Amino acid sequence: MICLAAGLLSATLATNSFTLTWIHSIEKIRWEEDWHLDSGALVIDEARIRGTGAGMEPPEHAVLKDGVWHYRPAQIRHEKLRLTHSSYVRGYEFCSVGQCQQLVDLLPGIDNNAVIELRSCE
Repeated sequence: MICLAAGLLSATLATNSFTLTWIHSIEKIRWEEDWHLDSGALVIDEARIRGTGAGMEPPEHAVLKDGVWHYRPAQIRHEKLRLTHSSYVRGYEFCSVGQCQQLVDLLPGIDNNAVIELRSCE
């Protein structure tokens, strides 16, 4: 299970794998990351960038397929993810089992510029 927290707000999501997506604030290009849980850690399986732009070049080992760059980041295991929520840009989207939701919808009442922490509930 995935635990979300932002300040005093929290939520639990009954899943062991998910895709995290967002739109780059300047270039307006979609990013996607596929994650799963492994022994209490978050492990990234693949990242995708649907284009390139200033400060968002894909790594050298990335492969271009149908206009999308696919790659696996160098650091794959993380204890937690810390994502900043901002009212100035479209928020992060959490997708699992074919359904997607905005992270802010999972934490109703979240403050602007709050940090959302994702981690294993184990």
